[in-house]
Amino acid sequence: MHKRILLRAKKGPFDVYSPEETFERNWIGDNTGNLVFSHAAHKILRTATAEIASSEFRANPRDADEINERYDVFVVPLANAFRRSYAHRLVNMTRLIERLKIPVVVMGVGAQTNVDGDREYLRPLDDGVKRFVKAVLDRSHTIGVRGEITESYLRALGFTAVDVIGCPSMFLHGDSLRVEKKKATLTVEDRVALTISPYVKSMAKVITSHHRYPNLRYIPQDLKTLGTLLYGDAKEDRGKSAAIPIHTSHPLFLEDKVRMFVDPWTWMDYLSRFDFNFGTRIHGTITALIAGTPGYLFAHDSRTLELARYFDIPHRIMKDVPADIDAIQLYDEADYTALNNGHKARFETMVGFLAKHDLGHSFADGDSATRFDRQVAETTYPPAVRAQSAVDPAELIARIQWLRDRNEELTETVTELNSQRLHARVRAAVGGRVRQILKR
Repeated sequence: MHKRILLRAKKGPFDVYSPEETFERNWIGDNTGNLVFSHAAHKILRTATAEIASSEFRANPRDADEINERYDVFVVPLANAFRRSYAHRLVNMTRLIERLKIPVVVMGVGAQTNVDGDREYLRPLDDGVKRFVKAVLDRSHTIGVRGEITESYLRALGFTAVDVIGCPSMFLHGDSLRVEKKKATLTVEDRVALTISPYVKSMAKVITSHHRYPNLRYIPQDLKTLGTLLYGDAKEDRGKSAAIPIHTSHPLFLEDKVRMFVDPWTWMDYLSRFDFNFGTRIHGTITALIAGTPGYLFAHDSRTLELARYFDIPHRIMKDVPADIDAIQLYDEADYTALNNGHKARFETMVGFLAKHDLGHSFADGDSATRFDRQVAETTYPPAVRAQSAVDPAELIARIQWLRDRNEELTETVTELNSQRLHARVRAAVGGRVRQILKR
């Protein structure tokens, strides 16, 4: 049976926008990590009988009637939605869901508090979270959460229909995932990628201690840094400096060691050629892992910690990371045995969750998953964004050519649409004229 799925995602996996368009319209939803788990969910759900549309993060209750009419199910992949800074958005999403008559399936929502799971910090969210979960469970058998900390929180609020399923991003390749170290030990000369949450100020000491790695690359994920790479420092930031790479005055910018991607596929391809990836970003770490590159996480809150625990991702608590920590040491201690050995069972848990909600998956649907991967391979995505001062002429020419090709594609599409609209208007006019004649 054909199933029309509305997927909560900022954009679809084959929607291509230039970095400039991405910045202006915020097509990453503030963080490129959003695309990693939403596009993985898209691939998982894309069977031969499924039609998937992206919500573009719209959550307007006035859209409920249209959604009820056009779709059979609303699938909601979420990250750390149970957090203070997201409370107002959760209210809007709840109001929308309360007006929906179709099933609502939440995949991988998480609470955000400290690494100790501080219940008191979450207390101001209780009423909003209760209303949201109740609205979901009125339209769903269970709610899927990221890990045991969120499960414990919802059970404390009185909910029992809670399934721990992790995050869809780790299941981009279905039950096939194997992370192996490419060499016995790491050296200073090896390619090492660094992920940084700009608000985790204690990362400054880690950045400083790794300045000696000539092939180190910082891969940011936030919208503001994308703007800084494209256009330089914002007016209010000009002339400023910081120990974290948030201004163009930082050594990582000056030495052309920053690369940002506006699509998961180019990001994964880039990381597949690295020897190691480490830092505070959970989806920065996961992107490395699903690219086959060893990753190591510094867990700095409950949302990062519970995913690391659930998937057996090598990690340390950020507050326990010494100032002189070295990537070589992290690489040596990282063990991927449990991650690799437990992956199939975790995938079966996800599959069971989907089946419970009458959703199929592409990995059990003929060549659906393969066709998705083929379409990714045939789609031309923009290359990495670098600091403009560091871009050499050849790369600038290549970038201009990409934009020109993209413009030609869009022009052809617009011309075709305009032609279709013109034909439609002509047909309508002719039809109207014929009716008038027949009435005489």
